[in-house]
Amino acid sequence: MVGAGLSGLLTARGLIRRGIDVTVLEAADRVGGRTCAETIGRGTFDLGGQWIGPSQHRMTALADELGLATFPTYDTGRKVLDVDGRISRYAGSIPSLSPVKLAILQATIWRIDRQARRVYARDPWNAPDASVMDGRTLQSWMTSTVPSRLVRDVMTTAIRVIFGAEPRDLSLLFAMWYIGQGGGILSLVDIRDAAQATRFVDGAHAVSRRLAEEMGDAVVLGSPVTAIDWGPEGVIVRTPGREWRADRLVMAAPSNMATRIVFDPVLPASRRALMDRFPIGATIKFHALYDRAFWREAGLSGELVCTSGPVSVVFDNTSHDGRQPALTGFCVGEAALRVSELPDAEQRRVFEDVLARGFGEDARGHTHLRIKDWTIDPWVQGCPTGIMPPGVLGTFGPALRAPVGPLHWAGTETAREWTGYMEGAAEAAERVVEEITGCPPVPGASRRRSGRGRSTAARWSSPG
Repeated sequence: MVGAGLSGLLTARGLIRRGIDVTVLEAADRVGGRTCAETIGRGTFDLGGQWIGPSQHRMTALADELGLATFPTYDTGRKVLDVDGRISRYAGSIPSLSPVKLAILQATIWRIDRQARRVYARDPWNAPDASVMDGRTLQSWMTSTVPSRLVRDVMTTAIRVIFGAEPRDLSLLFAMWYIGQGGGILSLVDIRDAAQATRFVDGAHAVSRRLAEEMGDAVVLGSPVTAIDWGPEGVIVRTPGREWRADRLVMAAPSNMATRIVFDPVLPASRRALMDRFPIGATIKFHALYDRAFWREAGLSGELVCTSGPVSVVFDNTSHDGRQPALTGFCVGEAALRVSELPDAEQRRVFEDVLARGFGEDARGHTHLRIKDWTIDPWVQGCPTGIMPPGVLGTFGPALRAPVGPLHWAGTETAREWTGYMEGAAEAAERVVEEITGCPPVPGASRRRSGRGRSTAARWSSPG
């Protein structure tokens, strides 16, 4: 197994439960991939992925199985909309707009959801008009479909947060496929009954930590894979100073990282082309911690939507017990690439200015400001998900999940449900386990690593 993110760990556990010996090689010095957490002030805060929603049944069941407590995301009060520095407040899921623009926004959401439902989750390249959709960007579709610039700006903000990219960077086919897998645009961006509904008391990273603890020394950290030799007899995996052998190999690292690995023989052309054209979005996430939740005192939910400027959205991220008030913001897409190049002090000023404009000068009085720039994380280099420009999904999509000899492909980007989310990572793990063993994962089976039986998927050994 290459990659100890959530999908890699769940795939490994599923194989172990089938009696297969597995070793997970992870380049970083921690597990979790695009999830990680820190204790800051009086709370634990996720620097990466953190939410699950009510329709994400795998992650809900996994949290229960692992004994990890969850709690609802705070969303009581009015929200704040920042349009080019003009501040307004609104209630509900839809920003407060004029009747005409509100009608256009609602019609746009309806069109996106209708289009997304027409794209097949398992094989989007076979959807009606797939080649036409894959030949244009989401930006061009919005320009020709949405007559209001303000509504386009609101939708662009949502798209940036979902993908960590600009609408001009996304194939229309890919964007609709992704949105459809999550149940529609509001399901992806809203809080109540949507993807941001629930948080983990100990942080979402606790899921990966708990899984890794179960597997013990089967997880090897600090082991970046540099080369993979593969063929009918199995695979040889090389890390600095060490060599590993197996019957099969599961790649659970994101494609942008897998391109660093030398494969011998070279991978098929379609697989190489897919990996080369599958970058990951850009996200900087920050937590501003306070002595008091002053926004709640003012009747605000803590949610801020900005149609322009360096920050797209902010949420209340106060600890579950209320002891550590916090706001969490996301700088995404092109803005993240620009802000990433600023000195630390300038980054802090940029984020403080956005918070003060949305919530008042009290927002400058934070006790901690923790910034996580995923674009410079050495073993991820982006967040939240891989993105496809025009011409990729329709042409090379069939290679997304197809095994190549003894090589199999996991990771949230390969999911058939909730691609890009933790739920997608779990779904992809289920698929790969079934792909290798010929039968679904075994719920409730022994969690201990088993050495019994002949290994058919990942028998690892170190020479000497």
